[in-house]
Amino acid sequence: MEYVVHIILSFLATAAFGVIFNAPKNTLFHCGVVGAIGWVIYLAFTNQGVDIVPASFAGSFVIAIVAHLYAKRFKKPMLIFNVAGIIPLVPGGMAYNTMRHIVENDYTLGIEFAVRTGLVTGAIVMGLVFAEVFMQLIFMMLRQRSQTNKAS
Repeated sequence: MEYVVHIILSFLATAAFGVIFNAPKNTLFHCGVVGAIGWVIYLAFTNQGVDIVPASFAGSFVIAIVAHLYAKRFKKPMLIFNVAGIIPLVPGGMAYNTMRHIVENDYTLGIEFAVRTGLVTGAIVMGLVFAEVFMQLIFMMLRQRSQTNKAS
């Protein structure tokens, strides 16, 4: 039941951000799907005891893969699906705690939260980049295979 609630809420949050981001109306459902899939991957990893940094990497990697596939399918920019999709993974709460602890002069805990926030943010970025490289390699191999078949 926990996963169903998380899927629904992450779908709604992502689709709502798509509205704020001014995504085309016909892509809002798919933006929500991308965000829900990424959040479920993140949640599954963290429920298995994986740290949030690799879980964020895995979630953003899958988000970028699905966003790439949707972009090809619907002939829309991948950015529409990527930006909306990563919203559930963004460590806003940790960034808030960083600033709160620094303002309260608890610099040790503030720096700890800042480093953690930076690591999670870096993991999200690396997941997006690695997925892009992965998809480019896949498409390059498919193009080479189709050219080889046409030459035969």
